[in-house]
Formats: sequence, structure tokens, C-alpha cells
Amino acid sequence: MRLDLTSPTAQSDRMSALPSHPAPSNAAWLRTLLARPVPAVMGVLNVTPDSFSDGGQFIAPDEARARARTMIADGADIIDVGAESTRPYKGARPVTAEEELRRLKPVLADIVALGVPVSIDSMKSEVVAFALDQGVAIANDVWGLQRDAGMAAVVAARKVPVIVMHNRDSVDPAIDIMQDMIAFFQRSLDIATKAGIAQDHIVLDPGIGFGKTPEQSMTALAHLNELSAFGLPVLVGASRKRFIASVSPSEPQQRLGGSIAAHLIAAQRGARIIRTHDVAETLQALRVATAIESKP
Repeated sequence: MRLDLTSPTAQSDRMSALPSHPAPSNAAWLRTLLARPVPAVMGVLNVTPDSFSDGGQFIAPDEARARARTMIADGADIIDVGAESTRPYKGARPVTAEEELRRLKPVLADIVALGVPVSIDSMKSEVVAFALDQGVAIANDVWGLQRDAGMAAVVAARKVPVIVMHNRDSVDPAIDIMQDMIAFFQRSLDIATKAGIAQDHIVLDPGIGFGKTPEQSMTALAHLNELSAFGLPVLVGASRKRFIASVSPSEPQQRLGGSIAAHLIAAQRGARIIRTHDVAETLQALRVATAIESKP
């Protein structure tokens, strides 16, 4: 079921009104990362007071900058910056675009200046547009282009890659989560096609923990290779997620082992980008696993 997103389509009226600011590399950096034998590592940087694992730790601009430098030194290929908690279960407090921008403005350009591609983790097209103006290289939308009607137009106009994540408003233990995910991605890809987003600018994310029971999150990881039917790269972010505690009771900061186990399985099943809070440990695990698997 490889979907063809290369056919020309009419762009929306809103998109035609947006300026086009393509990334200098035209996403060549992403293709280079995806071609390497070891999956790329995306480091999580939350400039929020309430993220489930590290809320409040890096909201101060100096702390955010220092954290970004540390993750880069540890080997992060991408820094994913978010200014609104999208914790994948109850407790997240929605914030306005103005508040997201207030948190991002003191730090985003400085993080971009460190020289590693930066992604913006936001479901608001206004915030994404601002971030792209600061030199951010990729949009990371936890609602897969389906929540903000302007998101696809912004991404298409700027010609940047986008991470399309599966999500649900509520958890339903009775559904087939893989079928739900496939139907969701088909809708997202239809939106992308109509907006004119290039096929090689799309990355799929199964949204581990988002709108899923712990069992469904594990099913998504176990059946991750089914997403290869779309012919698109896959990102997995299982870092410190609650499903780990359903197997081994633990708090978020105690889930490094479970996070690495999930990410190694994801890589074996085709994930090409791993999103993690623990860059050095995750990268070491991926490198060792790749080296072992490469032996005849």
C-alpha cells in the first residue's frame, strides 16, 4: 500500500498567500540521516513547566540552551523543541499560541545557531510558522495535520519536512489500533497531497502512548513494520512512556531500560528516527545493536 504523493495538486487559497521559505538544504539533511545504518537520534527539549518527564527543568532560557548543547555533545542528530506539554495522558494544560511563542522566543534562534537541525513540536500553525522563520528545519505535529487547518499549508509553503503523528482524542481499548493508525495516516496523507507537501518530506510517527492503552502502545511497536506499506520513514518516541510502567512499575525517570528496549525493537522493525530524552544512552544502544546485526 505505497501511497503516491508525488502527483501535482492544487494548493489551498491560504497556502498561496503564504511566503515560501524553503530550508537551505531542501531537506537533503534529512535524506542523509535516513540513509545511515544507525537510526537518527532526536533529542527532546521541553521548554514547559508541565511535561510528564522533565517539566520545568529547562523552561529557563539558560537551562534550555545548556540542555541543547549537552544533547548535541551526546550525539543528537536533531533537537526537538516543544513549548506546550502534549503529555500522552490526562494532566496536560493547553496553552495559547501567544504563550508558546513567549516560551520559544528567548531560546529558539540560539538553539538553531548551534548547527544541528531543529524541529518544532507544536500543533499550532502560527507557532510552526514562527519557528520556521527562526531557521527550524522540520515541523513535528502531534495531530498529523488534522487539528489545525492551516498546518499543511504552512509546511507546504515552506517546503520543510513534517512529522505526522497518530493521535486520538480518547482511548478505546476495543479498537484494532493498527487499523485505526492506518486509516488516520491515510487521512493525513490525503491532506498532505492536497496541500502540495512532497512525499519525501513526510515522516510517520505511531504516537506511542497517545490515545492508546499501554497494551495498544506495545502492539504498535510490535507491528511497526506494517507501516512500511506507506513507503515513508518512521519515527518512534517511546522514551519514558507510561506503557513501560505497565510492565515494570516505575516513574518516568526510572524508565531508561524500558525506553531503550522499546527503541531497539522499533529500530529492528524499521524505525529510522528515535526520539528520546536520553540521547547518549540511546545512541550507544543503537550503535551496538547495529554493529552486532551487521556481523555475518
